[in-house]
This record gives sequence, structure tokens and C-alpha cells, in this order.
Amino acid sequence: MTAKTQKIADDLFLIPLNLPITGFTEFISVWLYRGEKTFLVDVGPSTAAMDLLSALQELNVGHLDYILLTHIHLDHAGAIGQIADAFPQTPIICHKDGISHLIAPSQLWESTKKILGSMALSYGPVQAVEAGRLVDASQFRVEGILPIITPGHAPHHVSFQTDTYLFAGEAGGIYVSLPGRKFYLRPGTPPRFFLDIALQSVDALIASQPKTICYAHFGINEGASIMLEAHRRQLLLWEAIIKDEIQSGTAKDRTVACLKRLLKEDPLMATYDQLPPDIQERETFFLQNSINGYLGYLLSVIETTSYYRR
Repeated sequence: MTAKTQKIADDLFLIPLNLPITGFTEFISVWLYRGEKTFLVDVGPSTAAMDLLSALQELNVGHLDYILLTHIHLDHAGAIGQIADAFPQTPIICHKDGISHLIAPSQLWESTKKILGSMALSYGPVQAVEAGRLVDASQFRVEGILPIITPGHAPHHVSFQTDTYLFAGEAGGIYVSLPGRKFYLRPGTPPRFFLDIALQSVDALIASQPKTICYAHFGINEGASIMLEAHRRQLLLWEAIIKDEIQSGTAKDRTVACLKRLLKEDPLMATYDQLPPDIQERETFFLQNSINGYLGYLLSVIETTSYYRR
């Protein structure tokens, strides 16, 4: 077993895929489940495909029943071409809206470069997948694996639940475990973001009554329902704070002003100062991205409301 792989339980392994980017140690992950069925949840970026294949080889994984993709962002699905080649008989389950992008990934790659810049180059481009390999998650029916459509983080997001584990992707936020049973949790709400859809997604996960939540970023918590309820409150708190900044402040440095208030007023991010400096740098980048998702959503709502009040 590779030193990086973490055995969580007899049937569950966490495989970190560390990239040479500041703060990206123990941030991108792949989950391996080995029960009656053996499956991966996500595959990471294409530049880490060989690391994932090496980890699977060291775990003596010669067969996968399924590859489950929570969504097609390149840190989650970028390596799907290489992993699909290594397991040529394995069906790949994803949201129906992601299928065309995996068959012909050039648009996905170009849009990722536009959004993430040099970080996209560290992820690497996506290798195309044969159409016959891809299965619409909404049509996936296998005993013991329940797909839950959760388009809050991205329109093509799916979560997957077993009897014990909820593989929530980013629908339940981004999680960092800290010593002393502490943790840090923030939303993953990049543009384009729609709060009502995000809340519906979290509500769908809560309604499934999960036991243990497995985050794509990064780790596991055995109080899944408690964490999801807390994240729901967090999403609403962000709405209130950012809306207040829009109404009371100016457009200049609005993102910075929101970040300052959120770090001060969001109890789930009170441990930010306990994160290592490189993790703080990473989180500052993604926090600003998430704030921009909220700003776009709220400004659109305000503009639409003002139009209909004329």
C-alpha cells in the first residue's frame, strides 16, 4: 500500500493526489470502496493519473465494478481517460449533462484554462472517453449504491450513497480536519452559482439520512446529518453577510470586504487561523472564488427584482 493511501475502514480507502501547487497537499482525493462491489469515486486530475494507478496496484485492485464521478471539474474527472483505459470493462457513471463533455472534452479544457489559468495546466487536459462507457447517473440502478442529483456546486454534480457512506463530492462543502476533533468547513460556490439549487441539493442529502460523509475535499466525518445541517446554515449566513455588503458597501474591493467579514462571522471558518500558511493561501483563493459566485447570484437577483418593480 502506498504511504499516501489512508485505510479508513476495511471497505474504504482514501487516496490523496498531491499536486505541485501551493497548499494542495491532502486536498484532492479519490475514494476507493471495496465491498460487495468495488468502485472509485472520482479519479482526480490527469497529471495524477499514474499516482492513482500506482495506488490501485499497491492495493491489488485489478477490477472495478464502477467508476462514479461526482462531477466533471478537472480536479475530479480529469484523469478519466487514462483510468478508463486501465479498466476497459468498467462503466463510468456521471450526470447526464457531463457526458458530452467527456466524449469531446475540448470545450471543458478551454473553459477550465480561462477560469483557473496556470492552475489548469497543473491539472492537465482531459482524454476523451468512448460514449458507450458512460452511464447517466439518473438511470443508474444498482443495489447498494444510490445516486442523488445535487447540482448546487455545479450543474453536473451527483452524490452517491451506500448503506454507510455518503460520497458528497462538493455538495456538502469543503472540509479540513484539524487536531482535537476540530474542523474547518466552507462552501464551494464558484460562478455560476444559484443558492436555491444549492439548498435543494443539501436538503436532498439530509433527507437521505446519511451516516458518514466522505468529502471530495477532504476527509470524512461520522456525523453526516449534523455536518449537512451546519453547512445549510452556513450557506444562508453567507447570503446574509454578502447581501449586506452589497447593500451597504461599494463595488470596489467588495470581494475583500466580504472575505474579511466571513472569516470573522462564520463559526465554521473560525479555525482558519489554525490552518498552515500554505493552506490559508489556497483557501483565500477559493474563498474569493466562492464569494464571487454569491456576488453574481445576489446581484442578478437584485437586478431582476428592481426591473419588475419599475
